[in-house]
Amino acid sequence: MFIDRAVVKVVAGTGGSGACSFARFKYRPKGGPDGGDGGHGGSIFVRGDANLATLLDYRYRNVWKAERGAHGKGKTQTGASSPDVEMPVPPGTMIRDLATGELLGEILRPGDAILVARGGRGGRGNARFTTPTHQAPREWEPGEEGQEREIELVLKLIADVGLVGEPNAGKSTLLSVISAARPKIADYPFTTLEPNLGVVQLSDSRTFVVADIPGIIEGAHEGKGLGLKFLQHVERTRVLAFLVPLDAPDVQRAYDGLREEVRRYSAELYARPHVLLLTKQDLLPPGDAFPMVVAPEAARILAVSSAAGHGLDELKEFLWKFVAEARMVEGQAQSTEEEWPEV
Repeated sequence: MFIDRAVVKVVAGTGGSGACSFARFKYRPKGGPDGGDGGHGGSIFVRGDANLATLLDYRYRNVWKAERGAHGKGKTQTGASSPDVEMPVPPGTMIRDLATGELLGEILRPGDAILVARGGRGGRGNARFTTPTHQAPREWEPGEEGQEREIELVLKLIADVGLVGEPNAGKSTLLSVISAARPKIADYPFTTLEPNLGVVQLSDSRTFVVADIPGIIEGAHEGKGLGLKFLQHVERTRVLAFLVPLDAPDVQRAYDGLREEVRRYSAELYARPHVLLLTKQDLLPPGDAFPMVVAPEAARILAVSSAAGHGLDELKEFLWKFVAEARMVEGQAQSTEEEWPEV
């Protein structure tokens, strides 16, 4: 089951209390204060895990707690601090404070970690309060409370190519023939109810990841159909592939409609590099010319048939070069940001 949103309660550990103690030795009747400090409570981190692809685990475990720190002891012994708790999530996960809507961070790579609940500091023991004029203090501090909040985890798939199209445009079929993915394929709208990822392998160990997104309809940017589910996951893709079947009543109108839905949702997403794929080439009657499509912003217009296998090799080679260029541009942008940080 693919789960891309979860609400989780996180409770960090409370710090241990400081001790109020006085040394008791046989030959030192006035040994003085020796109460130790309490240990720190455990914090909670969200960490990226490359082995995960869904937030399913958080449907069954929606409360994460860290242990409290141990109390201080005599002989100025500091209580043990509690270990931190890590919540594994797939790369591409955004974390928000549910109450305030504040963005706490994003997990973009495996190993990335974000603090979501800070553990409480341990309290000071009475040995800490000793002064030249106050040599037998009885003061001590309780441990600080650990941070407690509800957080929202939202997964946005990270892929190289996002397949964009209306229901039954042939997205799932295309993904199944160019990769090892096995998405559900059927002859009715909205067959794809959840995103699917497939790895396309070419010669010389070249690979790229393709995402099959639920189909969109007019008004998708407002949440109609499965629109928001589509738009959420396509945000992370490097390039877009707009799929329009050749048996559509109006190919130009279908392409323009897809572009308009993306534009209304996000100007940044609209500006992302894209290619136009005319699918279901095998359904075009023999001898009929391809319909004229005006797509000046598309890097290329390709016609393919997933069922007959026409144009697939050319498509995979083109997408590889297209993705490689996008990766290079992305890398240059990151280098520039590191070299010239914002002030």
